[in-house]
Amino acid sequence: MALGESFETVLEAARSGADWAWEALYRDLAPLVHGYLRSRGAREPEDLTGEVFLGVARGLPTFTGNEGSFRSWVLTVTHHRLLDERRYHGRRPSDPVPEEVIHARTSTGNVEEDALQSLATTRIRQLLDALSGDQREVLMLRIVGGLTVNEVAGILHKSPGAIKALQRRGLAFIRDIVDEEVVPL
Repeated sequence: MALGESFETVLEAARSGADWAWEALYRDLAPLVHGYLRSRGAREPEDLTGEVFLGVARGLPTFTGNEGSFRSWVLTVTHHRLLDERRYHGRRPSDPVPEEVIHARTSTGNVEEDALQSLATTRIRQLLDALSGDQREVLMLRIVGGLTVNEVAGILHKSPGAIKALQRRGLAFIRDIVDEEVVPL
């Protein structure tokens, strides 16, 4: 969901501290930020999403640009917070309870739907984990983030040509793996 024509109004209202404007920005961008963080393996994506929006609030007075630039800027903040989290946990390793243990102890809804969703999520993570780190990052920002090649290039400090090549090679690699798995009828 994009704000469209109301973006400038919402942005100015958010800069002046209007709660309704912050709510509109959060509603628009939080699913994107949270999805990106989850797909990249953030330990606490909900907490990190909150930290991203704190960073956005701090930097909002200096932001200039249109809605596309704003989305790109928010994902840049997201990407940097994720890197910060990884550096922090790299210096302070812990041994958390595995996610499977937590899910096994919680009540579930439809068991069949939960199982299929878990299998799909696991398979997608396996495919992404088979990619190089740069390929994975490019595909997540392009597909989940919906960013342009130039926006991804700015976030990852690479040329647009390098981003296109990483995307092309990553998708080709995934296609080859999936093609090998398909059993003809």
